[in-house]
Amino acid sequence: MAHLFRTPNKDAILRRGASIIGTSSAQNFGGDEILEVGKSFQAGGTSVSAIQRAIIKFDITDYSASQADESIGTDVKYYLNLYDAGSFELTRDNNNIEVYVVSQSWTEGDGKLSDDPAIEEGTSWRYRTGVSESLEWSATNSEWGGSYVSSSNYSASFSFSKSGSDARVDVTDIVKTLIAGSASNEGFLIKRTTDIENSTANFGTLKFFSSDSHTIFKPTLEAVWDDASWTTGSLSPLDLDELGNLDVYMNSFRREYKLGTVSKIRVKGREKYPARTFGTSSAYLDCAYFPSASSFYSIVDSKNHHTIIPFGSGSKLSCDGTSNFFKLTTTGLEPERYYNVLFMVESGSGITKTTQFIDNDDQFKVVE
Repeated sequence: MAHLFRTPNKDAILRRGASIIGTSSAQNFGGDEILEVGKSFQAGGTSVSAIQRAIIKFDITDYSASQADESIGTDVKYYLNLYDAGSFELTRDNNNIEVYVVSQSWTEGDGKLSDDPAIEEGTSWRYRTGVSESLEWSATNSEWGGSYVSSSNYSASFSFSKSGSDARVDVTDIVKTLIAGSASNEGFLIKRTTDIENSTANFGTLKFFSSDSHTIFKPTLEAVWDDASWTTGSLSPLDLDELGNLDVYMNSFRREYKLGTVSKIRVKGREKYPARTFGTSSAYLDCAYFPSASSFYSIVDSKNHHTIIPFGSGSKLSCDGTSNFFKLTTTGLEPERYYNVLFMVESGSGITKTTQFIDNDDQFKVVE
């Protein structure tokens, strides 16, 4: 499977109150279940109530090692996935966020928005790790809210197609720059654009699930690349008639897979209702291969139908002369949950192109 996921080592909200130097700028929100990004105003006016940014760090050591030994393809793309947790008061336009490389170390902390009294141990709008002038993000209060690198290859942006949707940010340049060692990995800073933060207009607040969420929607850093290989050997291709009447099944498929393992899953296809013939073997045992580069698998959470692995370049079926197959990697999947395997097969082109989706309710569980 050419998708590798990482969940955060740590994350937190950086929240400024109505006053930059107010006590709320020292409050820690590292233990909150939500990451907020945006700006809110006091009721009935244009006075700032709060500005929120998010800070998040992933361990990319495995990605670096995998690129070095070429187990990750050179065409790899990296995505930061953030899942909507009830964003509010968003406008139809100007739902943009920016992602930057954090330039200093910081401590997550255990604070929450609901804490009273507030917890100040850990990162905040003003401080990197705790209350001390030597630990401020900057000696200039206008530069609080997380220090970051803004030069080329150290930033990314994302524009929502609609209000309150998930974010899938292409951070390929950032991650490759960090792997190259051009900067230390202190994580990502996520913020609204400077124009939005400085505006007196209300563009609402984006809310995403954090790593402390008790859901499957924790942020992830995802590596995607094409790992398909293709050797048909003596196998025959499925013809157009068979593709229109297709039965797909898996060999060596188990009901449970251990977290962190890689398993080769064989996928076989044949005509669902083969014509009767005289022979010494059953036509139901025949195996043919799917169209090259046009056959895909997908992994979906069984309970809420959330797509973990989408159909695409990172989920092509391979072939090795025995049958088609894909590699199921459970690293990054949530343990003690059930997942379904789906298939998509495309054939033809132009007006004759057909797409078939196959769901046989093939389900597996990831166990620790």
